[in-house]
Amino acid sequence: MTTRRTLRHLHLWLAWIAGVPILFWMVSGLWMVARPIEEVRGTALRAPAGALVLPSRLTPPAGARALTLEMQTTRPVWIATLTDGTIVRADAATGRSLPGPDEAEARILANTARIAPPAITGVTRTTAAAPPLELRRPRPAWQVRFADDTHVYIDAQSGAVLALRTAQWRWFDWMWGLHIMDLGGREDTRHALLIGFAELALAGTIVGLALLPLSVRRRRSRG
Repeated sequence: MTTRRTLRHLHLWLAWIAGVPILFWMVSGLWMVARPIEEVRGTALRAPAGALVLPSRLTPPAGARALTLEMQTTRPVWIATLTDGTIVRADAATGRSLPGPDEAEARILANTARIAPPAITGVTRTTAAAPPLELRRPRPAWQVRFADDTHVYIDAQSGAVLALRTAQWRWFDWMWGLHIMDLGGREDTRHALLIGFAELALAGTIVGLALLPLSVRRRRSRG
């Protein structure tokens, strides 16, 4: 009797303490799996890469350790990663460095990255030192906002499309932060708060399983 009463009280307290995070895990997990990931990522909004129109001669920039060739507006450019890690763009024909896109070009590049883009509602320059949480990359960028609440990020040095973030992506990201109990950075899946509540939930489950045969035995003895 004493053992059963002690376990019941322990189970009750564990349920109260761990119940709220368990509810968070269930609600956030259900929300995330209920959304098609292609819809969250905005796959249907992304325009396919334009066909490359190559010059008669290609000249790669000097000092590059990695190169990608892509069309930007109406010209082919190199996206070059230099030996010091800097990412720049260069003219495909001459290999000469090109300046990063200004706001006007960022608008064009963002529109080109989308299928049937709606109106642009705003453009903001962001820095590598303080990138928006939804970007997740320490790169200088142009954040181009559209009327459907989609954000396209254009690299401010290379002109490459860094990310496309839909409203659903931001909700998914918030739910993910809630799920791992890290709304600040939304990346840390191994911290004391999460581990502690997971251990409490596990302990509550074990105590509940231990109570089950005791409760069945008590009912049989009454019968």
